[in-house]
Order: sequence, then structure tokens, then C-alpha cells
Amino acid sequence: MPISFFLLKIVHSIASFVTKKPTVVTIGTFDGVHLGHQKIVSQVTEAAKINDCESLVLTFFPHPRMVLQEGTEMKQLNTIEEKTALLDQLGVDYLVIHPFDKTFSRMTAEEFVKDVLVDTFQLKKIFIGYDHRFGRNRTADINDLIAFGATYGFEVAQISAEELNDVSISSTKIRTALNEGNVDLANDYLGYAYSLTGEVVQGQQLGRTIGFPTANIFVKEDYKLIPLNGVYVVYSEINEKKVYGMMNIGTRPTVAGTQQTIEVHFLDFNEDLYGKTISVSFLKRLRNEQKFPSLEALKAQLFSDRSETEQFIETTK
Repeated sequence: MPISFFLLKIVHSIASFVTKKPTVVTIGTFDGVHLGHQKIVSQVTEAAKINDCESLVLTFFPHPRMVLQEGTEMKQLNTIEEKTALLDQLGVDYLVIHPFDKTFSRMTAEEFVKDVLVDTFQLKKIFIGYDHRFGRNRTADINDLIAFGATYGFEVAQISAEELNDVSISSTKIRTALNEGNVDLANDYLGYAYSLTGEVVQGQQLGRTIGFPTANIFVKEDYKLIPLNGVYVVYSEINEKKVYGMMNIGTRPTVAGTQQTIEVHFLDFNEDLYGKTISVSFLKRLRNEQKFPSLEALKAQLFSDRSETEQFIETTK
């Protein structure tokens, strides 16, 4: 997934937001920006056009649960940069990424509505889940928001239980699928190919010695969900060209490795990528990571993997 910004305006705190037009807003983590999220966001952008407003997505970073439930580890489908690129492609006018902390969590419901939604965002309409809770200790609900809307002059559009169920199920199933290596199912729910983005760093260069040089990808965001160890068919956009390859995620047990690495062998590609940041998208899982009795046995398996990769690519072109 290429990371490029076109029309989306990114604001890194609520206090920094300024607009000359009223807004249509939705609030959420939108992790994955999958098909369920895309449906909700499309309602926001459409309503903004109809009402001559700006469309705005308010999200938080870090994830509120990581702040309020200390010690909670939450692997996420998108880095903040990936999420931004996906929302850009959906035609959102503004993405407000507010730094979530305990001070912000203590804001009362009315303070949030008046100071943020009304005074700062100039809210005209908000799309929100029927079960959404907000304000200090999450004491306010959708009925309170509707009442605030009547007081302050904005409309509340409830996202139905069915739509929210789709969003919730999709997020859970995507994480489960990736943790099981099922990238086909994950991609079906996402509506695009799941990807990792990172810098190409120096490895042990063992692949070169057996005819399979690899690009070692370092993903700096430790909250990014890495799919199950194994071998995958992947592709990258490099110099505006789609380049296919096969990726190994794992500890390289054949050479007594202990640390997880992410290595890609690109087919028909021989450019220096060191120091460059690339995105690698998953298309198919080939097999589990294995420990082979020798480097020759590993090399034979890699030839088999490459043949299977090439056959898969031919069927998808």
C-alpha cells in the first residue's frame, strides 16, 4: 500500500484544528480502515457534500485502552501513517489525530461536546455508534449526545447495531486471521492487501550465498501486528513498478536464529534498497517456517517456493 497524501489535511491535536466551514464528524480508532469502516466514512463524506461541510475523522493515538489500562498490549492493523493514507484515499477532508492521555480522559461529556465538537469543530452532524459512550468515566451515551445536539444545534446520526457488528466482527476476524496466517480472509475483510512498512536494513546476507538475496525489513512500530511466522507471496511498489516476491517471517531456525526477522526475496529485481522505506503487501501464504537439516535442503525448498510463487503470480495477473 503506497503511502501518499493528496487532499487529506492532517491535524495533530484538537486545539490545532481551525475551519471556516461547519463539519460532519465521526469518531473512532478505525484500525484497519476495513470495509465496515469504509462504509461509515463514505456516509460522513456524502453528508458533508450535501450540507456544504467539511468531513472530519477524529481518532486518538495512542489507543485509549493502552493509556487507561496500563500494561495492555494491543497489536494494531495499521500504523498511524498507514491509517492516514487509507483515509486519504476515501476522500476525507480532515483527520484529527489527538494525543490521548489521562487528562483528556477526565474531560466531562458536556465539556467534550461544547469545547471540542461545537466550539472547535463547528459540528453540523455526527455519525456515531448507538452504543458509543463518552466523557469522564464514559458515563454519557447516545441519548445524552442527542440531547446535547438539541441544545447546541447539531444532528446525531446513529450507526446501527448491524453496521457496528460488521465493523466489530471484521476487526476481530482480521486480527485472528493474520495471527493464523490466513491472509486471504484478512484481505477479504480489509478490501485491500494487508501490508507491512519498514526500512530495509543490513542482514547477515546469508541469502546471497545460496542464490536468494533478501531485503530485511525493520518495522519500527512495535504495536504493528505481524502475521504468523511463515512464507508468503508478496509484492511491493518500487519506483512506481509492482515487484513480486516471497517473504519469510520467522527466526531462521536452520541457521540457529533466535530473533524474528522479516525478509523478502524479490523476483527479477536487483536494485540496492538499503536505507529505503518500502511497503510489502501480502497475497498468499505458502507454508510454515521450517528447520532444514542443511543449507542445501533449505535452498531446494526455496526453489520450490519460488516456483509456487511464480505460478500464483501468473494466475493473478
